[in-house]
Amino acid sequence: MKKQISILIYLLIPFLVVNATNKNVDPPSKFKSISVDELRDKIAGAWIGQMIGNIYGLPHENKYIDAPGKENWPYGYTKNLDKLKQYNGAFSDDDTDVEYMYLLNMEKYGVEPTYEQIRESWMYYIRDRVWLANRAALGLMHYGYTPPFTGNKEINPHWFQIDPQLINEIWAYTAPGMIDYAAQKSDWAARVTSDDWGTEPTIHYGAMYAAAFFEKDINKLIEIGLNALPQDGRYAQTVRDMIALHKKYPKWQDARKEMALKYYINEPDLTKTIWNANLNGASGILAMLYGNGDFQRTLDLSCAMGFDADNQAATVAGLLGIISGFKELPKDLYLPIEGWTKPFNDKYINITRYDLPDASIQDIIDRTLAMTLKLIEEKGGSVSENTKTVKINTNVQFKAPLEFYIGPPAKMEVNQPVDFTFYSDANKVYNWSLVSGELPPGTNFEKGRLKGTPQEYGVFPIKIQLDNGKTILSKTFDLLVKNENLAKKTDSIIANVNNLNEAVLDSSWTTFGHSMYAKTPKIINDGVFNGANSVFYSLAAKAKIPKVDYYGYAWNEAQTMDMIVFNTGGMEEFGGWFTSLNVQYKNNEGKWVAVEKQSINPKLPETDIIFFQPHFAEYILTFQPVTTKAIRIIGDAAIQDHWNKYTKNVSGFTSITELSVHNSQK
Repeated sequence: MKKQISILIYLLIPFLVVNATNKNVDPPSKFKSISVDELRDKIAGAWIGQMIGNIYGLPHENKYIDAPGKENWPYGYTKNLDKLKQYNGAFSDDDTDVEYMYLLNMEKYGVEPTYEQIRESWMYYIRDRVWLANRAALGLMHYGYTPPFTGNKEINPHWFQIDPQLINEIWAYTAPGMIDYAAQKSDWAARVTSDDWGTEPTIHYGAMYAAAFFEKDINKLIEIGLNALPQDGRYAQTVRDMIALHKKYPKWQDARKEMALKYYINEPDLTKTIWNANLNGASGILAMLYGNGDFQRTLDLSCAMGFDADNQAATVAGLLGIISGFKELPKDLYLPIEGWTKPFNDKYINITRYDLPDASIQDIIDRTLAMTLKLIEEKGGSVSENTKTVKINTNVQFKAPLEFYIGPPAKMEVNQPVDFTFYSDANKVYNWSLVSGELPPGTNFEKGRLKGTPQEYGVFPIKIQLDNGKTILSKTFDLLVKNENLAKKTDSIIANVNNLNEAVLDSSWTTFGHSMYAKTPKIINDGVFNGANSVFYSLAAKAKIPKVDYYGYAWNEAQTMDMIVFNTGGMEEFGGWFTSLNVQYKNNEGKWVAVEKQSINPKLPETDIIFFQPHFAEYILTFQPVTTKAIRIIGDAAIQDHWNKYTKNVSGFTSITELSVHNSQK
């Protein structure tokens, strides 16, 4: 009998191989079914769970750093009960308002909006009340960039912060059961603001949110999320560490202590903040493990773990809301005010975003359900009108919409090698081709990549085509190859402030690791654009008075030039940018005079509002050629107010990382 079975298997092998490799045969799909009513109940659990967690957690935000919160649970809404009464309903915060904005995006553009469409929404609706990576991304959007470059670690110095894991859950709970799709789409969306391992907790939550529609065990969900992560990535190891700590310590406080030691106290300086994505993600994992599926206990643990606690509370509560469904959520948490009969009085009141409409919570849930059903059908699932049952294709993959991404141009200098990609990971898979224009001599273009060593300086317009086999897009790029950088052979660097006042900086409210700051402006011609010792602040004293800053170079022998490229460093909440910018040179009498026919590309922001200021931006200043022994940029330093007791008396400085000088005349 065994011999006959073996012969049968042997005879079937060619048939199986042929069919497995046949392009016309799709891989088997794994479908799961859920009733429309249950689906809506779980979506309601996600929305209302997040509202509970956010409003419950806000009083604990940034409160427990050196030690966790005390175990005098339940904490309750404390002071936020008054705000709930004031607004007679739930009120918006960054844990829920961006997701509501994304719902509007999906309704307007479809279930897979483009990065450009997301950028438009950010610039319209978000005008204040964003911080860290979100604020940096918004500034880069106003500068002209699109995602994912707005989250790129080279120009968004907050790429590693918590931001994406608290604003992107909606991409997953509109993709129930589609674990790969949700994880991939969450990663894509996280790159609006973040990069590298800073996106990984968002991926983990995305996979768990999608899986929670069909899996109730929190330990299994954490493992499902872990499987969706890059297995050699930082956060995958963090998740494994948290699982090990949970097994090691019966008391959550002991696990939290070891976690904080490793991921906060001993965190490298450049990424050491209380808002670090890895740190706060780890806090959420511990809260889920020690909460063991109990909503109230997990909610209190999310707060007690500390750091940016309201974000963990909101995201974890939303996940548990999917697991249980709205019907199983504790009533006292969504009916905290006497007289309310519907969750948060069925009101979501916008207090954070420009022109974002107030809404009925039930209406938000119904509209989210509509987008979910639309996505399910578009991805090969179905909705039965007769049985009110949804059939979901769980094997679907996310493919980013076809579009060009706009970010920093290639930094090219004559006789210096260049290796530049026009794509990012999401659109790299499409077909890239050069359709017109002449490349700089010495370079070549292949599949979206520019490589070589430019032999001539100047501007080289080219047109690139991008297609996916169905749709074709094209875009013109002006490739600038600069002549040699005269700053490299300067005899001296000139600046009005030659030493950073470290005592003032250390006392101020800053959001970067202090190893980023250089002590003197000597770094402005070293060719290093970011990282440790890369940025100089002209912070000279504890003062908040108007100040003119300048940076430049002097040579023993006269040089001819007509271009300066100014690269800013990171921006602080209390300043760092120029409000005006001009070029001056020393004439034959040794006096500083203005150059003629100056232009700046792009123009400086037209406002001093912090949300419009880009980090690590490049400004090209061109002017009529001058021959001189000294040149400088000069302008007014911005004056900004700040809430911090010490920092409110500090401002009037500028941030610089590089300043190059060129002659483009041939």
